[in-house]
Amino acid sequence: MLKGLIGKKIGMTQIFDEQGVAIPVTLIEAGPCYVTQVRLQEKEGYASIQLGYGETKPKRISGGELGHFKKYELPPLRFIREFRIKDPAFKIGDKVTVEIFKVGERVDVIGTSKGKGFAGVVKKYHFKGHFETHGTSDRVRAPGSSGATTTPGRVFKGTRRAGQMGFERVTAQGLTVVLVDTERNLLGVNGSIPGAKGGLVMIKDARKQ
Repeated sequence: MLKGLIGKKIGMTQIFDEQGVAIPVTLIEAGPCYVTQVRLQEKEGYASIQLGYGETKPKRISGGELGHFKKYELPPLRFIREFRIKDPAFKIGDKVTVEIFKVGERVDVIGTSKGKGFAGVVKKYHFKGHFETHGTSDRVRAPGSSGATTTPGRVFKGTRRAGQMGFERVTAQGLTVVLVDTERNLLGVNGSIPGAKGGLVMIKDARKQ
């Protein structure tokens, strides 16, 4: 059974349970999505469902994609993502909505974190920084030495240095579904998810730990 959708982050709010406890909730406009491709184990070597989301103008997508959509009588879709599944029970053209999720289920939400531009090691990696003195110094927030003397005489790959912060793929794992609104295509999950308001996200079954 397919447990995956594409959507966009609406923002955060809160709801109250029966005891009156406030629960932080992120609202996601999930779907409706259309099945645009089905890959089978016998043919492609793995099983998956390709979903399309976000109707757009035909001129905004490539000719190949537009031809594929027209072949299966699908509307032009802006975003296409693939979900691995064990048994593809859907066929091309099927419509997938938030009905596939139930309140109480756990999901993983994948998105792109907010970009924060160039950042130093104190902001990016929470380095402590150097001792401050009464005199002026430009080394307070510097990373310090990263070399290793003559041997090996270089900086190892992966060493934490200043650079681009954010704007990377992030997965929020094990979030509980607390709201399913089929009329407005809304999905509410407990807690926060990566990205800014309006950012594209993928929702799928929580990975078994």
